[in-house]
Amino acid sequence: MARKTVFAGIKPTRGVAPVRRRLVAVVAFDGVVLGDLGTPVEIFGLVRNGRGEPCYEVRVCSHRPEVKSEHVMLKVPWRLAAVKRADIVIVPGIDTIDRMVPEELLRALTVALKRGACVASICTGAFVLARTGALDGLKATTHWLVAQELACRHPTIDVDPDVLYVDNGAVLTSAGAAAGMDLCLHLVRRDLGAEVAARAARAAVMPLARSGGQAQYIVYEPPAAAESMGPLLQWIERNLQSRLPLSVIARHAAMSTRTLSRRFLEQVGATTALWVAHARVRRAQQLLETTSQSIEDVATKSGFRSASVLREHFAGIVGTTPLAYRRAFGSSPNQ
Repeated sequence: MARKTVFAGIKPTRGVAPVRRRLVAVVAFDGVVLGDLGTPVEIFGLVRNGRGEPCYEVRVCSHRPEVKSEHVMLKVPWRLAAVKRADIVIVPGIDTIDRMVPEELLRALTVALKRGACVASICTGAFVLARTGALDGLKATTHWLVAQELACRHPTIDVDPDVLYVDNGAVLTSAGAAAGMDLCLHLVRRDLGAEVAARAARAAVMPLARSGGQAQYIVYEPPAAAESMGPLLQWIERNLQSRLPLSVIARHAAMSTRTLSRRFLEQVGATTALWVAHARVRRAQQLLETTSQSIEDVATKSGFRSASVLREHFAGIVGTTPLAYRRAFGSSPNQ
């Protein structure tokens, strides 16, 4: 799958010995997510040095010649021997996290890790990598929809659902879909420097680094009325523009501040102040997505005292700025 493209303005230099190409093994298996499989093939295949020479050799490999994806049957040209000697091993996502993974693949990944290869997963590929024990005791991420499930199944893994990728040195994990591109470009930058990585990013028509993390893509559900705290949470949602100190919330709930604090933490899993801050940020996200109101007006209607306070909480919870969020998700951006 090597590319023969020579980018404009870059010509191979005669008489200069080519650099050693690092071997990237992308594993395939039944149920592999095609987008996750194609991402590292595409990104690493685009990387060229200053003389226009490929910096990586990319091999798609599996335990057998053919594997099934949801829509196609894939003929895989390389076997797992490539994994055992690759510099970088990429584990794409799997369509169903309960799907069985070939023991041969898990053994090959373990061998690669023990000899010091860099092993990285994309999206739900973290569930495959976790079965080798490689993520035990480490911070990791995966698609936010299944991050809690990864944490439940592997309690020794510190799962962070908010970030685009996690770099533990020899072991890396990334969030879903496009975050795999971020991960691959990060590896290129780590290997070959920012200039080469930026050239590959331009060829892929994407930024070298994106602002924010996975938190900006998470869909927050409103509180369920069936919960014992549901009516109170709904009341808070309706009154976000008002001042909501603990004393005001406790008075509405007909509890002492001490009792409310204890019950709220037990049943909701957060303090009232933290929950109110998240609710206000959710309101701000909705306004940024659906209106062209100024950031100042969005702050006021979300219950924040000022635009600067909104920006502070937005950055802490969503991982980006209100303006950057609007540019990414707004239907009527006010730029």
